[in-house]
Amino acid sequence: MNIRLFAQAAPAAAWLMLAAMPLAAQSNPADGYPSRPIRLVVPFAPGGSSDTITRVIGPHLAEQMGQQVVLDNRSGGNGALGTQIIARAIPDGYTIGLAYIATLATNPAISGDVGYDPLKDFSAITQLTASANVLAIHPSVAASSVRELIALAKSKPGQLNYSSGGVGTIGHLSAELLQQAAGIKINHIAYKGSGQAVIDLVGGHVGIMFGGMSALTGHAKAGRLKLIAVTGKQRMPIAPEIPTIAESGYPDFEAVGWFGLIAPAKTPKAIISRLNAESVKAANGAEVNKRLTAIGFDIVTSTPDAFALYSRNEFIKWRQLAQKLGLKSE
Repeated sequence: MNIRLFAQAAPAAAWLMLAAMPLAAQSNPADGYPSRPIRLVVPFAPGGSSDTITRVIGPHLAEQMGQQVVLDNRSGGNGALGTQIIARAIPDGYTIGLAYIATLATNPAISGDVGYDPLKDFSAITQLTASANVLAIHPSVAASSVRELIALAKSKPGQLNYSSGGVGTIGHLSAELLQQAAGIKINHIAYKGSGQAVIDLVGGHVGIMFGGMSALTGHAKAGRLKLIAVTGKQRMPIAPEIPTIAESGYPDFEAVGWFGLIAPAKTPKAIISRLNAESVKAANGAEVNKRLTAIGFDIVTSTPDAFALYSRNEFIKWRQLAQKLGLKSE
């Protein structure tokens, strides 16, 4: 367990207050909320995208709420352990959590039983970010656009390979979604993590990969890779010259990673409304926007109802694909 505090001025006993104070002390949980620190469960270990987002937004949310925001990293089960903790917490607004496409959509869609119901066990607060991947190909692949890559794949069915960080990752699912849309067949080479997948792509052992811009752009600038498309509906502000797959002939194509905030189901609506208002304000602040967009995130905030509908639709979308392909988690 890894715990960090964000606050303007924190009393030394704040964490003891959080742990020991009776959680059902208020007859109306919305009255005077928040009156003590708020725990933000992050279902991954420190480091990586989830850590970046919570470290950037956390201090601003604490300032907005007028209370400490306690970051509680609970890794395990590819995010399932921490998300179970969020689902089982008392719905009083003092435990909220970081949601990710994997925890609310792709993992449940592929694995089935993850120890919680992504459609019933949470109250949505707001989406925070979206991040498109980029379609990268090795220079040895005779294509410089999506249309050329599709034509090449159709002329060589089953002969092209693509790498990913593992079954069920957004990189894997992006490639499968493109195959379905374009009617092509390329072979999946799954790695235990995206790092080795990138290494083998750069080395020419595989020809294609959907990956994060930050991991691939340096290789592209050095001429070791070609970046031919992004997976969002709009072009990325940090790489406006790269077209989307949607504008390359597949208008319904979209496969993006996203983060948001959730609370346990049945958290009072008044508390959700307060958390939404302050989270949206914190996320859209100039400093947060600048720091996150610089590393490839788009700030995307929403109402609780809009985020609930979006995450539900994402779960259904990836479940339908997983069922069609017979995908099973490793």
